[in-house]
Amino acid sequence: MNLDHLFSPITINTMTLKNRAVMPPMGTGYANADNTPGERLIGYLARRARGGTGLIITEICAVDPRGKGFPNELGLWSDDFIASLSKIPEAIHREGAQVAIQLHHAGRETFESVTGAIPEAPSPIPSVILNQPCEEMSISRIAHIIDAYGTAALRARKAGFDAVEIHSAHGYLLNQFLSPFSNQRSDRYGGSDENRARFVLEIVEAVRGRVGADFPVIIRVSTDELVRGGYDLEFMKWLAPQLVSAGVDAIHASVGVYSTPGQLSIASMDTEEGFNLFRARAIKEAAGVPVIGVGRISLALAEKAIAESDADLIAFGRQHLADPDFINKAKAGNLEDIRLCVACNQGCIDRLSFEMKSATCTFNPECGREYKGLPQAKSRKKVWVVGAGPSGLCAAMYASLRGYDVEVFEKQALPGGQIQSASRPPHKKAFMDWVDWSVRQLKKQDVKITLNQEVTREALESGRPDAVVLASGAYPVAAPIPGIDGEKVFDARDVLEGKVKPASPAVILGAGYVGMETADFLVARGIEVAIIEMLAYPPVGKHTAHGYWLHKRIRQGGGRMMFGATVTGIENGTVHYTLSGEQRSEPTAMVITAMGAKSDNGLEEVLRDLGIDYRVAGDARSPRRLIEAIHEGYKAAGEI
Repeated sequence: MNLDHLFSPITINTMTLKNRAVMPPMGTGYANADNTPGERLIGYLARRARGGTGLIITEICAVDPRGKGFPNELGLWSDDFIASLSKIPEAIHREGAQVAIQLHHAGRETFESVTGAIPEAPSPIPSVILNQPCEEMSISRIAHIIDAYGTAALRARKAGFDAVEIHSAHGYLLNQFLSPFSNQRSDRYGGSDENRARFVLEIVEAVRGRVGADFPVIIRVSTDELVRGGYDLEFMKWLAPQLVSAGVDAIHASVGVYSTPGQLSIASMDTEEGFNLFRARAIKEAAGVPVIGVGRISLALAEKAIAESDADLIAFGRQHLADPDFINKAKAGNLEDIRLCVACNQGCIDRLSFEMKSATCTFNPECGREYKGLPQAKSRKKVWVVGAGPSGLCAAMYASLRGYDVEVFEKQALPGGQIQSASRPPHKKAFMDWVDWSVRQLKKQDVKITLNQEVTREALESGRPDAVVLASGAYPVAAPIPGIDGEKVFDARDVLEGKVKPASPAVILGAGYVGMETADFLVARGIEVAIIEMLAYPPVGKHTAHGYWLHKRIRQGGGRMMFGATVTGIENGTVHYTLSGEQRSEPTAMVITAMGAKSDNGLEEVLRDLGIDYRVAGDARSPRRLIEAIHEGYKAAGEI
């Protein structure tokens, strides 16, 4: 792959970057409780810089305590932060990259418990997502925040950062002022386009005034809010040259706010690659300064986008989480060694936003643990891994890297476990790419994978491994419904893997991810689908990006969903169920069960009996998501 454009240098003001690759700001939750960077955050950032990217932009950093979006957000509202923050550029410069810090105020997109005061906003309109009451900012408070951005930028320069990025995107305070969706003021900061733009332009001028003419200033904008009543691309094309006149050197062209349907600001695997590049090109043409393109962009597309002037730089966000070395690997031509991001969002933004836990990566369990690492083996143990699903593959890889002699046994004909079926629905093929990548890495590490081989007591007695990782997965189960054993009743995994030919109409029992993705799979093939779920609400919510797109595609494809329904029997091509106290029936050519799974961990008792050191990981421990499977494989490898 020719990547000459991506690997060419570029200068923004006085900052020259060795290539056009950018790691954009991504929230991690790694900062200390006192809003300073700790060993974990610095180690994580330095590890990304070591991977070869040209510019690292830190996650959000609050310019005012009332602007914090979460409790341990980085802070820059006082000179007291300069010394601790200086450790970030020191670490990143040692690794050969440049670094900018992102200046931020959450506005209404936060909680009173985080800020210590009621959140402030241009107008007292609660956040659509958080529904947190907020108060309208006074003119004096506006002036204070404008100055806060300027003084924070100056502190960033004193701390050794190479640039600052002003966060004016994704529904935070500056975006809120720009938008008629959230700004209903009637004074000089609201009403007309000119008035709504005034706050942001005055902030840019304040930043430029404090840092001087020779310091790079970047601004991140949502090029289009994509919400009813919000601003659109035409507005941002109008604003972009004014931002440049006020002092901006480069524009980071993102899209959407947190209430945008489908969460396009952090687009999931359901979104087409490069979907936002046309907006970056529009801003580039309007502004005449370097533009950073972002939004599900592969290396090949990045090269094409720069070559064709869609953008000048490319932000690779979650790809930096999945594989911090991907830029160096690409430069060396080792493309097959790159662990690709699949845009599942499970370990990063969903974990941070909905689980209130620090971010990581589903497929890279080292993400966020760089400062710890795994200990090297003290002796070369013989380790068996039972199961070549995600947990087993991960455990084998890291146990081998620790220095153990590892062999993997899989009773099926192919590796991957449940990913074999989970990768079949629309937009999920990339999950299987991770399996292929893992197998390639294990081959390079001389780890043997034996397929079609079930591990038994006899095999353990004769082979006598020093340690075992039991990653044998789970098997599907179904409720004891009359007729559940009928000849037209099939397991969802068999349908997805092509072992069963789909027939229409189909009834799916269970609306969890397996059931919903099976419905998505069938709808895409023109099968009429009805989903029956016992719970009164959807187990797969629309609040996540993938959940939103699943619901949308199924409904657009004619799929029907019945929640709060209890199946009472299956007979003669009919599913009988009760809903809202009424007896109902659904004609069907096939019934598909997606009602859960049970751990396949029968070897655990054998291992205890034989006195072999072991760890249980993934679905063998308890059927859950992919992130638990992979991370528990990593943990097991570190413990044996």
